[in-house]
Formats: sequence, structure tokens, C-alpha cells
Amino acid sequence: MPRGEPESFYVRVGGEPTFRTLVHRFYEGVAQDPELRAMYPEEDLRPAAERLTLFLIQYWGGPSTYSDTRGHPRLRMRHAPFRVDAHARDLWLHHMAEAVRSLKLPEPDETELWQYLERAAHFMVNAE
Repeated sequence: MPRGEPESFYVRVGGEPTFRTLVHRFYEGVAQDPELRAMYPEEDLRPAAERLTLFLIQYWGGPSTYSDTRGHPRLRMRHAPFRVDAHARDLWLHHMAEAVRSLKLPEPDETELWQYLERAAHFMVNAE
């Protein structure tokens, strides 16, 4: 990294392994939650986990593999076929909060990550 350039969040929190751990722990919770699991049409959660991992890596300053392979994220469009109401959002946030806490990131980084995830979850709600 050139001198004087701020370190990206991605690098600061440990890069790809941190995001893979986050998503793995999140999907462990999803797999055990019948209500949330029902929202994932694929029998195998690994493709969904890989997409989320690559998206988060890119969003936080890592490689652009997500866009290189899938194009623009278009999060609301990609989630439009699924009914995402406040209850589904809250289930998603519950499992994501546990995954975020499990990383044991320094406080400012945990807060920054959580605030983004919380905003994103609220943005995905598409049903009353």
C-alpha cells in the first residue's frame, strides 16, 4: 500500500479469511433456522454463501471478483423474488449479529461492519 493511503477495512479486519468466517458462521445459523432456511431455494447453501462472501469482500475493499463474475450487485433486484418482511429481516439480523460477534473484531470495526449490515437488511425489506 502506498505511503499515506489509509488501510482498507478489508485489510484492517484480516481480509478474505475474516469474511469467509463471518459468512460461514452466518449460514450455520441459517441452516438451523427453519423459517429463514425456507427463504433459500437452493438445497445446498454453499452457492449463496459464496455469493455473499464475494460481495462483502468487494464491498469492503477486497478484490472485485463478485462484479467480475456476476456484474453489478443490484441487491434489491436480486432479492425481489423473495418475500422479505420485517420478521425475515430480524431473523437475518439475529444470525448475522451472532456471526459478527464471533469474529471478536476491535470495537470500532465491529460497529462499522454491523451498522452496514443493519442498513443493508432494512434496505432489503420488500413486503409488509
